[in-house]
Amino acid sequence: MISLAGRDILHGWGKFALTGLGLGLLIGVTLSMAGIYRGMVDDAQALISNSQADLWVVQKDTQGPYAEASSIKDDVVRSVRGMPGVAQAANVTYLTMQVQRPSGDEARTMVVGVEPGQPGAPGYLVAGRQLTRDHYEAVADVKTGFQLGERIKIRRHEYTVVGLTRRMVSSGGDPMVFIPLKDAQEAQFLKDNDAILNERARTAANPGLNRPGVPGLLEAIQASQASNRNVNAVLVRVRDGETPDEVAAGIRRWKHLQAYTRAQMEEILVAKLIATSAKQIGMFLVILAIVSAAIVAFIIYTMTLGKIREIAVLKLIGTRSRTIAGMILQQALGLGLIGFVVGKIAATFWAPAFPKYVLLETGDALRGFIAVMLICALASTLAIRAALRVDPATAIGG
Repeated sequence: MISLAGRDILHGWGKFALTGLGLGLLIGVTLSMAGIYRGMVDDAQALISNSQADLWVVQKDTQGPYAEASSIKDDVVRSVRGMPGVAQAANVTYLTMQVQRPSGDEARTMVVGVEPGQPGAPGYLVAGRQLTRDHYEAVADVKTGFQLGERIKIRRHEYTVVGLTRRMVSSGGDPMVFIPLKDAQEAQFLKDNDAILNERARTAANPGLNRPGVPGLLEAIQASQASNRNVNAVLVRVRDGETPDEVAAGIRRWKHLQAYTRAQMEEILVAKLIATSAKQIGMFLVILAIVSAAIVAFIIYTMTLGKIREIAVLKLIGTRSRTIAGMILQQALGLGLIGFVVGKIAATFWAPAFPKYVLLETGDALRGFIAVMLICALASTLAIRAALRVDPATAIGG
């Protein structure tokens, strides 16, 4: 019966090939959707790994700095460094924004304020050098499209790209641009000139802040308002032999801050931050599976109805129902095999064109292949039932 199924496919190879191509593109979309989810998880894990931290110290009662806003004073880092078990601690800021080129083009990036050589700074470069000056230098991910020596504009100031790194992205897939911490603090809370003038006038009009006979008070208050001493988090590395959970517990108890370990931060990013997106993708996968099953069922059923007379002849000469059902099942599985091959090739070729990272894993492909075969087998049952109901007398009466 394998030869019968094969000959029937060859007889209508055009329709079969076009159906396989359409089903393959649908399967390719399905594999891409799974790859998008895997890419989101990988982006979150890359963000955690690239920070080179064991602990994230953030504002109390928040899940910052990636899932929600966190703001703490930059002098907190000194007290954190004095905690038992802490080997290194460094301030860091995160700001998602549009970064401009002098030509006017923009790139969506996460601007990260770091201390060179400390946790949070890029761990490796593919070109150029690390930050060495306190101002106006930047290290960019290659995904931004920036080139070495190019000048980019962040808020009011221009920065020279001195280094390029790779796979440094936010949890949302935005490439990172690293600048000195003090510049990032200014950029994150920078006000325009009119707002600064209005704030100064408001402060000067306040009799409690502009007291007669207290020289220098107003100037000191205005200077403090113009500067920013906040950061989003303190990244901590623990000493060898120390457990992050114990160090984090000490920080929570004595510093009245929130501290997350690597495992806890992964849970926040994967289980909470991208949970809604995961459900959305899951719904698309279910819909695509249903559509794929409907397409296979329709085409196999149509092909079966087109050869009712041939099936009646097979029954008339004594062919068993199991053999006829096997022939139809083989056609459905063949259609699924062609569709999967086309879909896997298509997904591999168009994945790099997606704006966000698409991670196609072999395990997902294997599970997808099994699912396609099962869907095709189930979809063939409609055609098999129709074939088994054919009356052998049709071969004579026709």
